Amino acid sequence: MGRTLACVERARTGDELAASELYDLVYPLMLRIVRAYHPRYTPEEDLAQTVLMKAFTKLHQFSGKVPFEHWLARVAVNTCLKELKRERVHPELRWADLSEPEERILRKLTSSAEDLPASETLAAHELVSRLLGQLSPADRLVIVLLHLEGKSVEEVCQLTGWSRPLVKVRAFRARRRMRSHLQQLLHEASP
Repeated sequence: MGRTLACVERARTGDELAASELYDLVYPLMLRIVRAYHPRYTPEEDLAQTVLMKAFTKLHQFSGKVPFEHWLARVAVNTCLKELKRERVHPELRWADLSEPEERILRKLTSSAEDLPASETLAAHELVSRLLGQLSPADRLVIVLLHLEGKSVEEVCQLTGWSRPLVKVRAFRARRRMRSHLQQLLHEASP
């Protein structure tokens, strides 16, 4: 963390070498955040670049009261949320939209209590991504943070600026919406 702060201070003074070093230090974090929240129609590398450009232009606003990585994560989450709002189009997910492996996963999940074999992890991940894609940006964000990244409610509050009750209510409603989408898919699959 000390190296990052030193790079931030030098980059603020216009040191291009420090800015390049800072970029190398934080790019993996940006890419991870963007992958978690990126909109469907924006390539993740482009969005990560946008986040970093925005952060570098606002570097003077970093006060140092919180770790730089937290400040940067907040910029990333807010940028992703704004991009998601632009995409407001959420076409409904239909059974016909699913790939064969995704259909197989759904059938197995509904007919058996057994865990999925490791060979079907990718299809399961794609199915979860499709279901998440049906949620609003805020709902998708809370599910990803809480359930896919394993963050605590307090951490989600810090990253989003939402209150604790709002995080809990949003998560509850988002899970309910995902269940509803899944039930619709299963209903379509029933003969």
